[in-house]
Amino acid sequence: MRTVVERELELNLVLSPERRIPVPARLGYVTDDPYAVHVTFHIDSAHPVHWTFARDLLVEGVFRPCGRGDVRVWPAKAEGRGVVLVALSSPDGEALLEAPAAPVSAWLERTLRVVPPGTEGEQLGLDDELAELLAR
Repeated sequence: MRTVVERELELNLVLSPERRIPVPARLGYVTDDPYAVHVTFHIDSAHPVHWTFARDLLVEGVFRPCGRGDVRVWPAKAEGRGVVLVALSSPDGEALLEAPAAPVSAWLERTLRVVPPGTEGEQLGLDDELAELLAR
């Protein structure tokens, strides 16, 4: 059975140490794609911007710096509150986003209850498909 775990929240696009722009976003997790998280940014354009990356990266990034290349995640403090910073890089440009740590952590906990770490492969039904293939 397909389960979707979503959370709307406001992130900040960090333009400089003293300048941030609010960006509405949706965090999404779908059991059909158990290793990934999906983030949709609703910016001032005709089409939202979608990013998909490993759930493990976000889980680890809440606690310590991780990631390389296109997606890097690390915890920080901003104005006395815990935040999670996400640096995204693509051929179109780079962005540094700041998310409030508490709602991100709460959403991640919901995804981990739906699909506990280490059980992602079971969601894909590969064993059933392999058994069916071998039975032919």
